[in-house]
Amino acid sequence: MTKDIRAYVAEFLGTFIFFFAGTSAVLGSKLLDFGDSAGIIVPMAFGVGLVIAVFAVGHISGAHLNPAVSIAFAVKGKFPWSSVPGYVVAQLLAGVVVAAIQAYCFAKSPGYGAAVTLPGAVAGTAIPVSAVALFEFLATFALMFVITSVATDARAKGVPAGLAIGFTVLAMALGVGWVSGGSFNPARSFGPALIGGDFAYQWVYWVFPILGAIAGVFTYDYIRGNDQPNPDPLMRDPTAG
Repeated sequence: MTKDIRAYVAEFLGTFIFFFAGTSAVLGSKLLDFGDSAGIIVPMAFGVGLVIAVFAVGHISGAHLNPAVSIAFAVKGKFPWSSVPGYVVAQLLAGVVVAAIQAYCFAKSPGYGAAVTLPGAVAGTAIPVSAVALFEFLATFALMFVITSVATDARAKGVPAGLAIGFTVLAMALGVGWVSGGSFNPARSFGPALIGGDFAYQWVYWVFPILGAIAGVFTYDYIRGNDQPNPDPLMRDPTAG
């Protein structure tokens, strides 16, 4: 198996683990009626799932697990454009497979619904798309800023990359989920939309996470300084030396 194929398989498996944990929690919140606790359980499932996935495959593929991350790294010149299609296809496929498994197991259950990412509502009124777009942009900006720091800057020591990135997703999902559904990841939104047949807001969950990720990687590189090393964006454990 070539290095590229191994990386694509690792991206698929890592993204599968990440999404299976998070979107299964979303599904459970619908079928079992978690009530207000869903606002904590779902973000925790996504955050912890991402930590596990980064530790599992970060040393093989870099654990992008997100088309916005792969595209942003490529735009900044930290990742070869030739590898982007393979990474994005693997990430999208993982999202589709997870959503398909959930549909196969629970489509006939009362209350089932694919974990489609949708704008939230306040007092029964849908939150404007402009607010959803801005929150998705800013949350992905924060995520990519952290990823670029802990994954590519040799000075980022003391906190394992997986924990820093997972906690960022957890924090953003807790803070922003009520507005936008907390995607920050086109692949997370694509799979459930495809299986659920609901593409109404897909453009928002593609365009603004990608723009936010690009802004995040450029911003961190700006404050990093030109005199600092700029290795390939492989997720690594800074405590390992």
